[in-house]
Amino acid sequence: MSSVALSAGSSRPLALSASAIGLPVYLLVAVYTIGACIAILSTGATQAFAFGSYFVVWPAAFFVVFPAIYALLLALRIIHRLETRHGRRLALRKALAARHIQQFATGLGLLLAMMVFQGAFTSLKTALPLWQGGFPYDVAQADIDRALHFGADPWRYLYAVGGTPWVRAFVEWNYNQGWFIVCYATLFFMAVSASMGAVRTRYLVTYMITWALVGNLLAGLFLSAGPAFYGFVTGDAARFGEQLAFLAASGDSAHSATRVQDYLWHFYSSGQSGLGSGISAFPSMHVGLVTLNALFVAEFSRRWGMLAFAYVALVLASSVYLAWHYAIDGYVAVAVTVAVYVVVKKVFLRVS
Repeated sequence: MSSVALSAGSSRPLALSASAIGLPVYLLVAVYTIGACIAILSTGATQAFAFGSYFVVWPAAFFVVFPAIYALLLALRIIHRLETRHGRRLALRKALAARHIQQFATGLGLLLAMMVFQGAFTSLKTALPLWQGGFPYDVAQADIDRALHFGADPWRYLYAVGGTPWVRAFVEWNYNQGWFIVCYATLFFMAVSASMGAVRTRYLVTYMITWALVGNLLAGLFLSAGPAFYGFVTGDAARFGEQLAFLAASGDSAHSATRVQDYLWHFYSSGQSGLGSGISAFPSMHVGLVTLNALFVAEFSRRWGMLAFAYVALVLASSVYLAWHYAIDGYVAVAVTVAVYVVVKKVFLRVS
């Protein structure tokens, strides 16, 4: 495998493989983005382009907020673990070693590429209903859900044990805020941390394939809007009406599921695009991404891996509780994500 030598301010050059630099990631981003643009331009669905919506939020999060938190945690670790001034100085020198600085800088470059990737993903997702002419699979998927869960829509089981305002408030916060913190903090750490160098490229490749396969290809083949929009797309407002009335009781709270759902429906009904726009329920990317993270966490720690998979179960249940998804959306997302993870890992082991 070819390599590149960088001095990085050190007397010993750093030999970097194409994988370490992230060339496979840049290549996949380029192919995916070009393909997305061609598909959208060739069908005239240019209103679906959503790249610009990421140009403020993404840099603020990944180039300001997360680096600041990362530096603070690193400083606290040095202060906490080392008692002497000399020891702290050595630890600081190690943290600022050329290898660590190079990994961090390379990671920021990869995160910039991921911003482009997410813009392409959102653009494609927004275009899916335009190509399909609507959401043809909601009734079938809701009926499959009911059949698999003993003749009842699964949200009813969840509400039987957790249909209270305080449970709703927690689930809404976690799904609409906590999930983003966990998943994108993980993405940042995997991209910039020197300790993740051995798996970084594999994680990012698996991450992109999961988004493209789960969130674009399968979503496009079996396009559905989800329980929150079931009445709009099928004309049957009664089936999930009781659930949606319970969710609407959270009003205009900052993490209200109803508020976010109204935001997405506004973009869809007006034919516009924006940050996170696009409606597709099957399969669930919320579930797919936490499954991906759990699989990688389990590689390093069995205990933390078990906790990560417990979080997968929480997110899957939450997606049904908040009317974002049918339960099968989560089940299929888990199965497909595991399959992608296994295949990509085998490919990387063969070429390494």
